[in-house]
Amino acid sequence: MRVIPAVLSLAGIVATSTAATALPNVSTGCKALQAPLGDLLFFAGGGVYEYEAAKFWSNTELMAPGCVFRPQSSAQLADGIVALVNANAQFAVRGGGHMGIRGSNNINDGVLIVMSNLTTLELSEDQSIVSIGPSHRWSEVYGYLQSFGLTAAGGRLGPVGVPGLLLAGGINFYGNQVGFGCDTVVNYEIVLADGSIVEVNKTSYPDLFWALKGGSSNFGIVTRFDLETIKSPKVWAGAHTVSSDYIDEFLAAVATYASDIYDPKTHIVPALVTGETTLASVILFYDSDSISYPDIFKPFTNIPAISSTLDFKTVAEFAAETGAMVIDGINDVFVAGTVKGTSYKELISGISIIKQTFFNELPKLYAQVHMANISTIQLDWQPIGADWMKASESHGGNALGLDPSQVYLCYAEVVEWVGSAYDDLVASWVEETTYKINNATQKAGLYDAFNYIGDAAGFQSIFPGYGGENHQKLIDIAEKYDRQGVFKTLMPGGFKV
Repeated sequence: MRVIPAVLSLAGIVATSTAATALPNVSTGCKALQAPLGDLLFFAGGGVYEYEAAKFWSNTELMAPGCVFRPQSSAQLADGIVALVNANAQFAVRGGGHMGIRGSNNINDGVLIVMSNLTTLELSEDQSIVSIGPSHRWSEVYGYLQSFGLTAAGGRLGPVGVPGLLLAGGINFYGNQVGFGCDTVVNYEIVLADGSIVEVNKTSYPDLFWALKGGSSNFGIVTRFDLETIKSPKVWAGAHTVSSDYIDEFLAAVATYASDIYDPKTHIVPALVTGETTLASVILFYDSDSISYPDIFKPFTNIPAISSTLDFKTVAEFAAETGAMVIDGINDVFVAGTVKGTSYKELISGISIIKQTFFNELPKLYAQVHMANISTIQLDWQPIGADWMKASESHGGNALGLDPSQVYLCYAEVVEWVGSAYDDLVASWVEETTYKINNATQKAGLYDAFNYIGDAAGFQSIFPGYGGENHQKLIDIAEKYDRQGVFKTLMPGGFKV
């Protein structure tokens, strides 16, 4: 994935649009936008179109939009939405382009709306709030805040986009202290289906404010996020990697941590990464510029490492480090799942079932896709416990519906490969493998229906996992603010309530 600051993204590109009248086969939506907003439209063959149409996380997202619409303000975006609705024309919206699902943020023939020129990035006078436009990736946000000794509850990989992460909930390094990233948002500027531009917060449109915290793109297009900053001169963080000889000890450490997250300054991302051999690696994060190797991490750090990057660094530096793991020009799929429990015994059982089922299925994948064409196969976990959920509630709560009496172990299956010829094979394999994992965890009484949007695959269900009450509430709010179902039918991509 290319990480290009907004101020540099158009370097060397001649920003010229091509008149729709010269292209008789353009889509209805492109024609509808031509008269009021023609200067902001770009077509195939032009530099801007080629740049924007390729600016996605994964090759699986690449499609052929009829034109690219690149508004420079929320007002221009609003005018575009009105024109598209009046023409009954389909469109897609791309922020950071992180969701690796074909059609989630791109479209064939229709209008691709890109957020590249909505570049707000500024601090409030007292530096407690940072306002962020949807063009940005977290590497840019962290780099900006670093000079003030601040950071934010954003993506753990620098190249991840701001809007998709926050609208999905937002798993972040500071979750045990502040909750999900969405919980730190105090205000949204959003364009609604009727073209109105509104400020949404706990006193203005409070129902919509709640729905945007995990409800994804079902309610409008957010053009600015105002979120709380976090004081952070430096943190102690890095990746601690151990050999396959210690996998059992490593997984026991995961369950030990998850069953008793007694230090809220911590965050972990444990993973098994397989190839010619299988390694166990954990991202360890501790919110301190003076304390290293805290006791809560000893079950991990006492295991001999074959490599370690643990050290004091800024969040910007660490997000750049983790972001270096992102491979450009790759095909990939993420699949989400969750087990839950209240004890070490339950959590280690859930971890073991997921691991065993996943690895038992790998020979079937290798029989269809040669290992030389596979870039990454990874299984990782994310523990979310009581402190995390209490922090969410202290900010007013969100739509995700998690129960603070439980410990949730969200997991992600990750496969990255080279060559689109394998897309269908990999998709079938992960769906079948996920079905078997879910059956096994259900049989053990450990399954939970929650699937984190940020790691979900296109075949997965999302909002029923928030609980029936929250799901119905999201449906009602979507119908209230989008009575024509614009973001349900004219914008076909994304997970719908």
